[in-house]
Amino acid sequence: MRRLFPDPAPLDDDGLVEAYRCPPGRWLRMDFIASLDGAITVDGRSEGLGSPGDRRVFRVLRALADVVLVGHGTAAAEGYHPVLVGSAVGRLRESIGRGPTMPVAVVSRRASLDPASGLVADAVSPTILVTCAASDPGRRAALTEAGVDVLVCGEDDVDLPAALDALAERGLEQVTCEGGPQLLRTALAEGVVDELDLSVSPTLVGGETRLLDGALPSPARLTLRQVLEEDGMLFTRYSVG
Repeated sequence: MRRLFPDPAPLDDDGLVEAYRCPPGRWLRMDFIASLDGAITVDGRSEGLGSPGDRRVFRVLRALADVVLVGHGTAAAEGYHPVLVGSAVGRLRESIGRGPTMPVAVVSRRASLDPASGLVADAVSPTILVTCAASDPGRRAALTEAGVDVLVCGEDDVDLPAALDALAERGLEQVTCEGGPQLLRTALAEGVVDELDLSVSPTLVGGETRLLDGALPSPARLTLRQVLEEDGMLFTRYSVG
């Protein structure tokens, strides 16, 4: 891995961690991978765009976070599991002085998270569901019974700023959001994104899910802060706003 901008230099594992540290306090970073033509999946999953370097960056962003935020559709499509002691992320977290586990927060307007799923049943740090008052009370009760921390944020749809407030009240200030496109669009439209970490795969896909699933109220202005490179893959870091 090498840094192209600013200050070109090779990066070892410690350098990669330092390259992605956030300022203290509340921070929402959006972590995505996309092809050169803007596709974020191949056959419905992001794995087809990845590389060993992308997986290292992914682990670093999780290691630095207090919580992972993800939409239910992405969590289901990508087969999400909890962060466990002894996992690659858990070991990296311990190496930088953090606890080995952290929660995953799943956003679902309908409270669609399965109480019997591994994401719930195997979690050491209880999984969090972010939903709204319009979701089924029975589903919410079943998830609470299964040990899920259920956050009701908003009436007819999830109120993302309120959800971030609720996470911060639990001490979960540094948030890494891993998708999907609807959540990215909502976060940008609500003005709550601090940075976008976009891995750019040297691939053309066509016809797949795009980085954004619809128009924004107005264009989001980003400032390039960092570019890393490995094997033709670019790892960009932008501040938003």
